Amino acid sequence: MGLAMDSPSAELSRPAWTIGAREFVVLMGLLQALQALAIDAMLPALAQISHDLGAAGANQRQLVVGLYLIFAGAGSLVPGTLADRFGRRPVVLGCVAGYVVFTAMAALVTSFDALLVSRAALGFASAGLAVLPPAIIRDRFSGDRMARLQSTIAMVFMIVPMIAPTLGQAVLLVAGWRWIFGMMALLGLAVLGWAWARLPESLDPGHRGMVHPAMVVRTMATIVVTRGAAGYVFGMALIQAAMWGYINSAQQLVAEHFGAGSRFPTIFGVMALAMATTNFVNARIVERFGARRVSHAALITYCLVSALQLATALSGRETLWSFVPLMTANMCMMSFIGANFASIAMQPFARTAGAAASAQAFIRIALAAILGAAVGQAYDGSARPLAIALLGAGTLAMALVLFSERGRLFRRLLPPGTPRPIA
Repeated sequence: MGLAMDSPSAELSRPAWTIGAREFVVLMGLLQALQALAIDAMLPALAQISHDLGAAGANQRQLVVGLYLIFAGAGSLVPGTLADRFGRRPVVLGCVAGYVVFTAMAALVTSFDALLVSRAALGFASAGLAVLPPAIIRDRFSGDRMARLQSTIAMVFMIVPMIAPTLGQAVLLVAGWRWIFGMMALLGLAVLGWAWARLPESLDPGHRGMVHPAMVVRTMATIVVTRGAAGYVFGMALIQAAMWGYINSAQQLVAEHFGAGSRFPTIFGVMALAMATTNFVNARIVERFGARRVSHAALITYCLVSALQLATALSGRETLWSFVPLMTANMCMMSFIGANFASIAMQPFARTAGAAASAQAFIRIALAAILGAAVGQAYDGSARPLAIALLGAGTLAMALVLFSERGRLFRRLLPPGTPRPIA
């Protein structure tokens, strides 16, 4: 059974859509999950990689993750704009091909600097894996239905963070850290073959436009001045920055400071499982209650949990078993925030969905990567810097959402079929 579209008139103008709903969800989730694999599979190996390749300081190992994220943010400006001109399918295939090539290169490096260069190139080349799935979804869906689909896809996406550290740990036991990159390249090759065979083109031919740098600048400016989108884009960037600050320092914080040791991949996987479960819950409730109501309630809860986490960190009595439940609760709230913020922020953009997805991803990922790297580098052998970042991100995000909503929380999105402003 094929996926339904926004309206009967859309069905007449858009390209044929033959992929089944379940297959579409899994494929979109796996495209995004390749990026999660490139981050999380590395975590158990960071200490060994930095030792074998001669990294200078303890916190320098974080750059294997941090530089990847920064360049993924920088690269996000490119694929959406290209996809608005040439279509979604060829750009997606190019991004997955880049993922395979640069991951294989990372497996062959002989110095830490060369590894960082290959990771930066990988982040830039594969940026479209985060950018283009939301644009493809926006080509076909809108409103709370789009938010539900985003959250369903996120459930598939979250399978990878659950198992990636364990996969990395397993590879380390039998083949060494270079084969972690080899595993990533092989999985990327499998997804490339699937997308080549089954992913249809979703862009309406009438919405194709020329590629002009000025258009990118205009789209960026439009997002910044579109009040209904700006608060959600920048707010999510802050929430994501705190989360990436945790990922950057997770191996040092959980495995070393809190003494989890070899239990770290299992603990990380259980936390990701909880996050996947709340994505499932969000997918089931968002159409009933609305993306705004769900995400606003989650953001308030996130702020309260972060305040408790900071108080615990400052008390000096924090342990692994007090840190993990609170951090997991915050990660679960991100499940209710992320997909819903993304769908709300994309609502004003129909004809420029690809460019808007690129510009929003650039703002969100670049800002989150830079701030997340700063949070990671602030690691001082305790959870205090992370706890401060979590509470600060939640508080500022709430202020930005209030700005976008003109001080009114918990409103409903317009139902599907309601006319939307076009950027």
